[in-house]
Amino acid sequence: MYRSRVVIVAAGLVVLLPMTAASCDDAPDPVRLGNAQVGTVDEIVEAPGTVTARTAATLTAPASGTLRELHAEPGRRVRKGDVLAVIDSPELTRRRDAAAEAVERAPAGGTISTGGTAEFAAVRKRTDRQAADAFEQARAAAAQITDPQVKKTLLHQVDAAEKNYETASAASATALRSVERGVASLSRAMGTLSAAQRLQAEQAYELADAAVDALTLRAPVAGVVQLGGPAQSGGGSLAGLLETGQAPTGTSGGMSGVDTAIPEGGWVAAGTPVVTVVDTGRLGLTAEVDETDVLLVGEGVEAEVELDAAPGAGYPATVRAVDLLPTTSARGGVSYRVRLDLGEGAFADSGEAAPEPRPGMSAVIRLKVRQAAGAVTVPASAVVTADGHDTVWTVRDGRYTAVPVRLGVQGEDTVQIVSGVSAGERVVVAGADQVDAGQKAP
Repeated sequence: MYRSRVVIVAAGLVVLLPMTAASCDDAPDPVRLGNAQVGTVDEIVEAPGTVTARTAATLTAPASGTLRELHAEPGRRVRKGDVLAVIDSPELTRRRDAAAEAVERAPAGGTISTGGTAEFAAVRKRTDRQAADAFEQARAAAAQITDPQVKKTLLHQVDAAEKNYETASAASATALRSVERGVASLSRAMGTLSAAQRLQAEQAYELADAAVDALTLRAPVAGVVQLGGPAQSGGGSLAGLLETGQAPTGTSGGMSGVDTAIPEGGWVAAGTPVVTVVDTGRLGLTAEVDETDVLLVGEGVEAEVELDAAPGAGYPATVRAVDLLPTTSARGGVSYRVRLDLGEGAFADSGEAAPEPRPGMSAVIRLKVRQAAGAVTVPASAVVTADGHDTVWTVRDGRYTAVPVRLGVQGEDTVQIVSGVSAGERVVVAGADQVDAGQKAP
């Protein structure tokens, strides 16, 4: 698992005081001394990450047809609700025209059927079947819509229409039973059936007309346009780009060297990606933090980010959330996904603004998980293990003394001493294995 910790001393750097003791051959003394100092120590957890978009939506063709109009240009910024494309579907248009004709033929009032109650029941059964077919077709058309709000509206419209028709159908059934019991006239019953027939026809037209309206693809979010959908291979998906930050790999099945975007006037099958809108208004990051470090990471933790695509530039980031469930890397390690908000970057040498990242770019994220301000610090090399305890060799009263210490913020180069050693004390920073307790220090 990719992981690294680094500790940065921001102030009060440890000053090493090289001490040498002349020997008979003037060889340098392996023991080196330094001073414990007061400083601010930052503990850093380093993790790999990926730039993510705030959200994105791929609009697909609701039905088979031709791309009659294409109003979107790649890279163009659009607003929510802008018309991006219009699909011409002869199938849906014919369905709407047929529904309009059915409305014209629908009875306006009740007439006495020459077939009596038997014909009444047959007509009612046929009307119920036509209504069920219309609702099924409307739901199938709505299922092809990718815009969640449009789909939700269409499905709600289908449900409402179905309930209204069920009410009308139930009224005609009640009327038929009244006729059979001799408490109502067939003419009155035919009135309720005619009303149900006309309602079925009108609702079938409204649903077919809504399906045709859905052929006009509108931007569900504000963002930048990309023609077609994200490339997919082996399960890659747009959801992966947004949720995990891992950009899909491979191709969308098109011929190498040929633009796979659907041209204006081109044929599209139902469900074919036509255009994708990516909201880059607020870029984010996902970082994979090792299980040994994740307990140090919490909401609000600040981080510095470097992108492979922008060497020399740094970007600020802040932790937004830490996932509760782990992920398993290809190497078998356990890590947790950390989500961050990404700020505007700048080049360290010139201070100029860094380029805006793109979703899917690789990043190295340095999370500032702990900070010790005004801390007593010593080089990490000064801390040794003696009798199972962290120990620092100090010089007290001119002689070496092993002092048990309690560590705070620590890392590869510098550590915080919580207790045991005071600021200004001389400590052994190298060669601790060459000294003995009580030995006179130079």
